[in-house]
Amino acid sequence: MSFQSLADEFLAGEFETSPVRASQLGLTQFDDRVDDVSAASFEQRDADAAKWLGRFDAVERSELVPSEQIDLDLVRSVLRGRLILADWQNWRRDPATYTGVALDGIFTLFLHRLRPEPDLVASAIARMQEVPRVVREGTANLDASLAHELVLRRGAGAARGGARYLRELVALDVEPGPDRDRLAAAGAEAATSLEAWAAHLDRLAGEATGTWQLGEERYTRLLREKELLDLDARGLREHGRAEYDRLAAEMAQVARRARGTDDWSTVIEEASQDHPRTEDEMREGYADWTERARSFLAETGLVTLPPGERCLVEPSPVFQRPVLGVASYMAPPPFSSSWTGHFFVPFAPDGTPEAEIQQRLEANSWGDIPTTSVHEAYPGHHWHLVMHKLNPSAIRRTFRTPYFTEGWALYAERMMRERGFFTEPIQELFHLNSTIFRAARIIVDTSLHLGEMTFDEAVTFMQERAGLPEPTAKAEVGRYCSWPTQASAYLTGCLEILRIRREWLDRRGFEGVAPAEVPVASLREFHDAITESGALPLGLAERVMLAVGA
Repeated sequence: MSFQSLADEFLAGEFETSPVRASQLGLTQFDDRVDDVSAASFEQRDADAAKWLGRFDAVERSELVPSEQIDLDLVRSVLRGRLILADWQNWRRDPATYTGVALDGIFTLFLHRLRPEPDLVASAIARMQEVPRVVREGTANLDASLAHELVLRRGAGAARGGARYLRELVALDVEPGPDRDRLAAAGAEAATSLEAWAAHLDRLAGEATGTWQLGEERYTRLLREKELLDLDARGLREHGRAEYDRLAAEMAQVARRARGTDDWSTVIEEASQDHPRTEDEMREGYADWTERARSFLAETGLVTLPPGERCLVEPSPVFQRPVLGVASYMAPPPFSSSWTGHFFVPFAPDGTPEAEIQQRLEANSWGDIPTTSVHEAYPGHHWHLVMHKLNPSAIRRTFRTPYFTEGWALYAERMMRERGFFTEPIQELFHLNSTIFRAARIIVDTSLHLGEMTFDEAVTFMQERAGLPEPTAKAEVGRYCSWPTQASAYLTGCLEILRIRREWLDRRGFEGVAPAEVPVASLREFHDAITESGALPLGLAERVMLAVGA
């Protein structure tokens, strides 16, 4: 069997097992189906991962062209990551496993609108009718002896937000008439199931005795075997601490230029008081700076902008708000003809007191909005992921790692500063604050999962060392507990991309030349090539880039 046939067989199985994800990737034939999330299904997935890894390990590399060798190693890294986490059984611990399947498969249908509206309504109703089954399977699977109260309560908040979305909002996505009425009726029934699910999670949280601590061995194996990094958990933490100290020194210099003092944390705190006064004003600010960033790229030629791409700036989805207190992005499906991405700005959950909303708006100040717009849109997530769509490999369009995607977005901030996008010292300081925040994330994420920092200690650390208001700090740390290793991806990936860029430039005769002095055409060649290669583990991205033009 050829490698391509093997890869096609593997992907076909992936899409059959996870139809909601397949639909999100743009494969519309799966739009009316919902994953089997029973215990037997999850156990079968682990068994299948072991079998598939054996089959891919047996492939003779010498018979593959270089691009196929990269695809092979990408699949193997994905499968190794699954097997490392098999005994962790996250499906017994985290209700997001079920709430995500129930909600994402409905939300993305109307977000991307890849088919006519009547077809979307029929698919959404079919998926809503599966929500009670998903809830039953989740109820059977979650184990209070393994799950932690914090993760369960986060899940309950998401379920309640999802219930409101299904009961009150989803029908508004279609025109008035019979289709809207049918959607509203199906949404109300599905919402009732999610409300019961939230109540169950509240009860289970009161009984929970489990942990969210992934442990040192699993964390290190994910770094080395899945992300293909030459780091262990403790080494990564030291890396984060060293970067934190380096960045703090640089921030003192910039604070001196901005306000005449080395006390950068006070400068940031004072500047954060200059923020939008309403969430709508915040969204408008993000939309303005997103367009400015895109115009800067078009004028300078630092990247190639694919024809037809656009990025919409919108409030965060209602069901996302209880579990995510920062901006986020959703790309156009890689197997679709759409080139429209969605940049979600962080609105507060329903019922949030006005004082807390103002605290959250402080974390989205006028000094900070330019950096976040770069990170989420141009040339961060949005630009990268529309370039990612250009890769012909179905394997690479299906799988991506946050160590590249988040690393790229943070690199984008750095590059835009190098090339003069941030014109005021306070904007530069907020960019550096965004980076030191990611260094703090590495320290906290590793310490949490090594069992050497409690939740409350982590919240205090993020308040004191990253300058987050308490509500944002709690939302952040809750995310780290539920999603181990992801928070470390940003700065780790950025530093790896900077290292790859330095070697790539050196090989082209720019040794010793500062990035700000490198000709635009050479930087554009690097940016286009590394993003179009996919969103690979950084070890594979390095192999791709050092072969370009070799």
